[in-house]
Amino acid sequence: MLLITHKTTPFVIFTVLFFYMFNAPNVLADNIVISIRDDVYEDYQHFLNGRNVLDIKDFSGKTIRRDVVDMIIAQQALTLGGFKHTFKYHPGKLNFRNTKMIQQGTLLISFDSYWFADANALTEHVYISAPVIRKGEYVAGIYTSPNNKAVLAINSLDDLKQFTAISTPKWRTDWRTLESLPIKQLIREDEWLSQARLTNIQWVDFMLMAFHSTPDKSFTLDKIHLVPVRNVGVVLNDSRHFVISKKHPLGQQAFIAINKGLTLLRKKQLITKAYTQAGFFVDKNNIKIINK
Repeated sequence: MLLITHKTTPFVIFTVLFFYMFNAPNVLADNIVISIRDDVYEDYQHFLNGRNVLDIKDFSGKTIRRDVVDMIIAQQALTLGGFKHTFKYHPGKLNFRNTKMIQQGTLLISFDSYWFADANALTEHVYISAPVIRKGEYVAGIYTSPNNKAVLAINSLDDLKQFTAISTPKWRTDWRTLESLPIKQLIREDEWLSQARLTNIQWVDFMLMAFHSTPDKSFTLDKIHLVPVRNVGVVLNDSRHFVISKKHPLGQQAFIAINKGLTLLRKKQLITKAYTQAGFFVDKNNIKIINK
């Protein structure tokens, strides 16, 4: 710590303050930095289209998806719970860097929710919020290239035996679910965008993905275009939660606030409404869940 006396020059004082502004966790100022995957941030920006995130009550739109709903719900819950700070985003190709930053205390919170199985493995370092997606609510689609007609004909668990799938063991629930299915081969790829690309070019047959809000539930990103097997789903039997760093100076405050806010949003049924309008929650009466 620098001892400032009457002999300390203004230049030295300025230099020290500049260092702390850009290297210490932002405790008192607004605009807490949040890292987010770049493609999610782009869809988030397009969906907001200049609107205040706290004013969003209707979650229908072209670029809405589960990840974007997570971002909006987290901010609304924090604010409703009394958290007064605002955020600014650093988008990028994160590839699990967020988890390390949260453990170190350099990132306050992940606005992309975690499976409980993944969050629970980090309990030494993180607070785990109340569930934003409850156990049994996450039904994923079997996404593949629109040219992969064999995958698109899947109708039962037994049909999976001839196909390859892709995921990462870093997502424990996804990986364990796929391991439990009678598939030909499960391929590891830790980067989500690479998973989508490999599925798109049919090097891999399919990946599990949250259903989207497009009329045919398809997903498009640049040259990637994936479609789900119609009326077929796979339940990922785990809950999803926001994780908050225990080492960040605002960690406990954010944890208390987000739980208060989630309770209020849940009572108003706004969480279910948001994920339903985003196309993520599907009518289970219209979907054949093949891994019950």
